[in-house]
Amino acid sequence: MNTNYEIIDEYGYENYDYLYDVLNYTIKKLNVKNSIFDIIFIDDDRIHEINKDYRGIDRPTDVISFALNDNKKIDTVLNSLGDIFISIPRMKEQSISYNHSEKRELSFLAVHGLLHLLGYDHIDKKDEKIMFDLQEEILNELGINR
Repeated sequence: MNTNYEIIDEYGYENYDYLYDVLNYTIKKLNVKNSIFDIIFIDDDRIHEINKDYRGIDRPTDVISFALNDNKKIDTVLNSLGDIFISIPRMKEQSISYNHSEKRELSFLAVHGLLHLLGYDHIDKKDEKIMFDLQEEILNELGINR
């Protein structure tokens, strides 16, 4: 069984066809099987509300991942990984401030969110290096550079 996902554009961004290639490549590279997840594009107000309600942080952010099983092995036919929420306005702002394309920024945020669903984190320096090196490796292999 394959991994399936849906991109839900609640924001109305619509310029993300390339993201399917990015996600499919990441899924294959990391050997993710028998899983499902969603990516939801939202605005700053919605992500601010989510960040405040679920993380206790009273400000908008760029991406929030909700892992449903916290990387525990589930003995089911299909593993529901969770949801990734991406703020499109924040993504656009960051692409300008980091001086790279929206494609690069949205790809980075989607891969970042997916890695969180798969159990990667960046709480300490060692884990941060592992996660961020893997993100850069994936994007570089796809030719999505800074």
